[in-house]
Amino acid sequence: MKEESLFSLANQNKNTPLADRVRPQSLADFVGQDDLIGPDKILRELIEKDEVPSLILCGPPGTGKTTLAEIIAKRTKAHFITFSAVTSSIKDIRKIMEEAEQNRQFGERTIVFIDEIHRFNKAQQDAFLPFVEQGSITLIGATTENPSFEVNSALLSRAKVFVLHSLTTDNIIQLLKQALKNPNAFPEFNIKISDEALRKIAIFGNGDARSSLNTLEIAVLNGKKSGKTVVVDDDILSQLIDTKSLRYDKHGEEHYNLISALHKSMRNSDVDAAVYWVNRMIEGGEDPLYIARRLVRFASEDVGLADTNSLNVAINTFQACKYIGLPECGVHLTECVIYLASTPKSNSVYVAQEKAKKLIKKTGNLPVPLQIRNAPTKLMKDLHYGEDYQYAQDSPDKLTNMKTIPPEIEDEVFYHPSDQGNEIRFKKRLAQIKAWHKKNG
Repeated sequence: MKEESLFSLANQNKNTPLADRVRPQSLADFVGQDDLIGPDKILRELIEKDEVPSLILCGPPGTGKTTLAEIIAKRTKAHFITFSAVTSSIKDIRKIMEEAEQNRQFGERTIVFIDEIHRFNKAQQDAFLPFVEQGSITLIGATTENPSFEVNSALLSRAKVFVLHSLTTDNIIQLLKQALKNPNAFPEFNIKISDEALRKIAIFGNGDARSSLNTLEIAVLNGKKSGKTVVVDDDILSQLIDTKSLRYDKHGEEHYNLISALHKSMRNSDVDAAVYWVNRMIEGGEDPLYIARRLVRFASEDVGLADTNSLNVAINTFQACKYIGLPECGVHLTECVIYLASTPKSNSVYVAQEKAKKLIKKTGNLPVPLQIRNAPTKLMKDLHYGEDYQYAQDSPDKLTNMKTIPPEIEDEVFYHPSDQGNEIRFKKRLAQIKAWHKKNG
């Protein structure tokens, strides 16, 4: 006996959101994701043959993850059970898993669908693992997050990952038209809305089918009614879509994608791209101090001594953000990004640091040479601390032949200056120092 779907009751209730009332019931009605469920595509074949393995459906909100689960639920002959990661406990999981094991002993399959699987903690996810391993259940998880970060590696290795992408504007227009023809949408009204209005809703939806359907529903509910006819005009739409709400999760994958895009655009000296990405983050609600801290890091890691003023600019930007906050400090962040993207670049400081760290891990705590040890006590002096120390400030060239690096690594060179910007001056100075040692060594 197949469990009743989470969604079937919702579709019978006219008070449920439009997105649930018109949810596609078959692959023929499903819109988008042609690379996964188009003709002859693997996921379509698996669903149609009722041979769905354990899988993870990941992608942005409103791309069809839950709808695909509903379609699988309708087609499969297996027991189909839904879990909400928000409300289910480990006790609930174990109870259902025991039932699934009993089903398996009678030769019956059980498919378990977990919506928002990323909200399950490690212990909750681990509770499914033995049952997936022994074949008691087929697990289908849906997540808006990167499963590499949010799903246990052991569970992930036993599931096929399918990535769903944001819908195109044309996809959403098709979906909206399909919804308006659905008898469950607005059964009591005849809706009049132009193709241009549908396009505006689709663009505003930003690839999210659910958001677009919600906008359509609100527009209809606030449309001009005359008998059983409802007209949705530009005046109604303009009130709904004047303000764009950007999809941005400050703790999710998109957070890291955007900061990566900003960092790499600046590194590539692409000023316009950098301006775009930093303002995407600002408009999405990112903490300006987080952005500013990353700019301070960039100033040393990717600009370094090629432009020593870059660190001052970045730190001043951080202070400006700290003192005045958003929205005013957005211009300071943009100014800093333009400066860092357009200035000469050098990663020689970063490379020097990484090489030193690697060598330290390899060689451990090498002793400090005696001649440069501090000797504040008589005992230390008796132990030759500070003996043969040479004070460079007393020499005409401010240089000495005294060794200040452990002898075990005296041939190591960590810093290799580049030929970029102001670093040319440092390179010239280091060449002078090297020549002096060669002459006076």
